[in-house]
Amino acid sequence: MTEVRKPARLKVGDRVAVVAPAGPLAAENVELGTKYLVDWGLEVEVMPSAMARHHRLPYLAGDDAQRADDFRSAWLDPQYAAVFAGRGGYGVQRTLQHLDIDELAGIEKILVGFSDLTALHEPFNARGLVTVHSPMAASVGQLRAPESRDRLRDLLFSPESIKDLLDPIGARTVVSGTAEGRLRGGNLALLAASIGTPTYARPAGIVVIEDVTEDGYRVDRLLTQLLRSGWFEEVTGLVIGDFSDADDQGLVAEVVRDRLEPLGLPMVQGAAIGHEEINLAVPLGLPVRLDATAGTLAPLETPFK
Repeated sequence: MTEVRKPARLKVGDRVAVVAPAGPLAAENVELGTKYLVDWGLEVEVMPSAMARHHRLPYLAGDDAQRADDFRSAWLDPQYAAVFAGRGGYGVQRTLQHLDIDELAGIEKILVGFSDLTALHEPFNARGLVTVHSPMAASVGQLRAPESRDRLRDLLFSPESIKDLLDPIGARTVVSGTAEGRLRGGNLALLAASIGTPTYARPAGIVVIEDVTEDGYRVDRLLTQLLRSGWFEEVTGLVIGDFSDADDQGLVAEVVRDRLEPLGLPMVQGAAIGHEEINLAVPLGLPVRLDATAGTLAPLETPFK
């Protein structure tokens, strides 16, 4: 198995870059969100294409090559200790053909983001690099929530202080038991969409999944795709996060249980990870221990140097 590779933790005075590899950023959200980063003592630079918009496809922040070049430039530039996605949406997958993942994953730097950023977390984690699944630089609603904001700051600056990645919100036991392994996963739709692509990486260890605006039957379809592909063959435990803005939350919960409970893996549901106001930052790629009976997820190592 690939060795766990840990970037350096952040410290006051570090310089970080904000990129938009998916959807375009609203200037007001960037200003409000990055103020929290500045208050933590970071120097923040917003990369050129972050405020751009594709000339024909308004859901993209500039064209694919432009977004990819901004990300690559920020990632390879040693002046930046971390690269924060500004927002998700859709578009990261489209940049991957313009990026050399092996080149990028060779740099030990902190990647911060979630949702569509799963398209980058997945191949980086597969190459051993620990990344951060968390609110993004323009996730103003989440950064305003003390639970979300404080967790992200603690994980980035003092990661050894976090003993339970599901605290303080907790999660409900679905299947009792304990399991260990590297924490992998992210957005369900992006994980399913990567199957058959060059960056596909079947996980081994504990998996966290979340999503937004996916109705019950679509969650069923996505999970069934992963099941049929053998995606869960080396998974040891399951952490189910939020499935926000679904047609029927109860139905989605039943779908998840119907599809995944038969695996017999230790499993918790209702973790505060995803698109709700409280989105607890977690270190993907890090060895963790899931105690589904107690509803805890403990880091087995400090995620950053």
